[in-house]
Amino acid sequence: MADLDDPPLPWSTRLWFAFACFFRVLFDAQFAARAWRARAAAALPPAERGAPEPAEREREGGAPRLPGAAEVAKKEPAPQAAPAPQAAPAPQAAPTMTSALQLLALLQREGRLVDFLEQDIASFGDADVGVAARMVHEGCRKALRGHAKLAPVRREDEGARVTLEAGYSPAEVKLIGNVSGSAPYRGVLRHRGWRAEEISLPTPVAGHDASVIAPAEVEL
Repeated sequence: MADLDDPPLPWSTRLWFAFACFFRVLFDAQFAARAWRARAAAALPPAERGAPEPAEREREGGAPRLPGAAEVAKKEPAPQAAPAPQAAPAPQAAPTMTSALQLLALLQREGRLVDFLEQDIASFGDADVGVAARMVHEGCRKALRGHAKLAPVRREDEGARVTLEAGYSPAEVKLIGNVSGSAPYRGVLRHRGWRAEEISLPTPVAGHDASVIAPAEVEL
């Protein structure tokens, strides 16, 4: 695969890219669908990823066998009465979308994350950005640790040499650098990864609009 030959990204670039992808997936449904398909394809073993479709196998092996009359009659479904029309259900936010919006609202409430990301900091000095980043980090860390239990995917220290045996999970470990051959792979752990072991979000009350990340504030 071409992306396996790309050089590893620095930590600062990965942090910015993670935030960018988070909000793109959150608010762009088509981009989220493409990212989900790419994630599912990456998790498949190489044999399944490259398996030809039945139509392609027929083209490679010659003309397909024509079914007999008995087989055609067996495959034809019996006619059924048309179902009665039903009223369309009221549109509701998907549970995964609601959970993502809840987490974003918590990060905003505790750490003003959205305010920080939406602020134009190009004219700010490095010292001012550092002070603001420290406050955002403290609040967001409090919100994350209060509602999620995270654990590293790999237990080794970053920089340690590791061996990936055959059958490792591509969803848990991403190969970077000069990748060739087949497992076992031996390399250096650049990032331990993160796994969500437990998520505990508040239960929305009736009438709650999850799309409102933070309400407007009016002082009287």
